[in-house]
Amino acid sequence: MSIRYGSVCSGIEAASVAWHPLGWEPVFFSEIDAFPRALLAHHYPGVTLHGDFTQIPEGAGPIDLLVGGTPCQSFSVAGLRGGLDDDRGNLALEFCRLADRLRPRWVIWENVPGVLSMDSGQAFASILGGLVECGYGVAYRVLDAQYVRVDGYAGAVPQRRERVFVVGYLGDWRPAGAILFEPEGMRGDPPPRRKAGAGAACGTLGGTSPGGGWRFGPDEAAAGQLIPFEPMPAVSHTLRAEGFDASEDGTGRGIPLVTTAFAIQAGAIRPELNSGPMGVGVQADIAYTLEARGALSQMQAVAYGGNDTRGPIEVATALNAHGVPHGRLDFESETFVAAPVGFNGRQDPDVTGDRAGSVNTSSPQDQCVMTASAVRRLTPLEAERLQGFPDGYTAIPYRGKPAADGPRYKALGNSMAVNVMRWIGRRIEMFERVRGAA
Repeated sequence: MSIRYGSVCSGIEAASVAWHPLGWEPVFFSEIDAFPRALLAHHYPGVTLHGDFTQIPEGAGPIDLLVGGTPCQSFSVAGLRGGLDDDRGNLALEFCRLADRLRPRWVIWENVPGVLSMDSGQAFASILGGLVECGYGVAYRVLDAQYVRVDGYAGAVPQRRERVFVVGYLGDWRPAGAILFEPEGMRGDPPPRRKAGAGAACGTLGGTSPGGGWRFGPDEAAAGQLIPFEPMPAVSHTLRAEGFDASEDGTGRGIPLVTTAFAIQAGAIRPELNSGPMGVGVQADIAYTLEARGALSQMQAVAYGGNDTRGPIEVATALNAHGVPHGRLDFESETFVAAPVGFNGRQDPDVTGDRAGSVNTSSPQDQCVMTASAVRRLTPLEAERLQGFPDGYTAIPYRGKPAADGPRYKALGNSMAVNVMRWIGRRIEMFERVRGAA
């Protein structure tokens, strides 16, 4: 189902970029800044472009949806926070008045999270109240662009960008809530119970001794309770850091979970290990299951001390601050090959050959990210990608020459994130299909 929409405070039209794949039709835009107006005329020459949206006549349209992100400066914590007393902030109420004149089925309004706390919430309440007075049921939610994944944006966008989105539906709040929230929240599903009930849950340890101890007998094992250590065979001990015998009967099974031993590729240097623990064979390229026999020839450790200079083949060694170069065992030559991963920038030996050194500022020859204690600024292309726009979207002819970086940065910074608008559009599209089929 195609939706006809009008956009105010359009900027560079993140909404149209987001909704074009949905087949939605823009009826009009409204923008007063010169560069965004030139961009809209360049990309959307057939769409009516208004200036001040407060002057849009009642007969504009008809439209199914009105969208706009009115200026955020009066609500932002980085500004003077003039709120609705600021002419820019008052445009939020003008958005409500335009919705009342045009009577679209849907409205979408966007702004910074600072609007929620402006005047102790009274400004935001006035905006919501204005929409309600116009007959809209509303819902609002803060969405962060870095977490919004939708078709075309499987990895979202690589920036933290939180914005408040208000969705309104003419005559009913429930469609608006269905757009912004998940069904589980709409059904009122109760949260998981956090308090203990009358009895212990199955699979937990029960305390029976006068001193508050735990029982570990076979009856408890049969009931599915956790067994922390021996005498039960083939059951992992409770995690401990002491490394000594953890068994009650003195069978000697320790817990080498963190050890200075190193992992060996079974069958490569130590063929005798192919017999494996518990009589189970181990292939040459498969490590043992973690076990606690304690003998170096029979265990495979997954972590070891920072001072240990040994490591398995083709496995990166742990970072450490002891100054000892890490490396790996070369199983063909049976020699140790040093391969420092992290080290002090002024320390020898340095890294040579085809291995990159660590990030370092001790000399200009080292590979590093920063130069002269400064990080370079983003390019306009990177800024476009951060907002989810196509590459080169803002690289338009402007005033007889290619657009300079400054106007492009400003327009992109003021824009909505395309992936978030796509997500909201998809949700509305789904609702409209269900409504049409009902």
